[in-house]
Amino acid sequence: MSKEEQIEMLIMQTINGAMMTIPAYLEEIKQNKKTLKVENPEEFVYGMVMGMALGMSGALLSAQEELPTEEDQIKVRDIIYKHIPEIRERIFN
Repeated sequence: MSKEEQIEMLIMQTINGAMMTIPAYLEEIKQNKKTLKVENPEEFVYGMVMGMALGMSGALLSAQEELPTEEDQIKVRDIIYKHIPEIRERIFN
């Protein structure tokens, strides 16, 4: 397996892990809307999931032997962005 394939696999695990948290976060945010001052729980959770995916993937990239190049970072972003429709569907439907 190439380095790129390994990175994509790790990113997919990160995205899947973040998506598994969606039901619990939606419930939590909806129950605490007033305290958190959140108008749209779905948008809030979408931001959280995207933050987790981008943040964890960035951390995984940084943990590699070599420092990530700008090209590596763009590839990671592109992999995550490719899954935005699936993430949004999971939250908003």
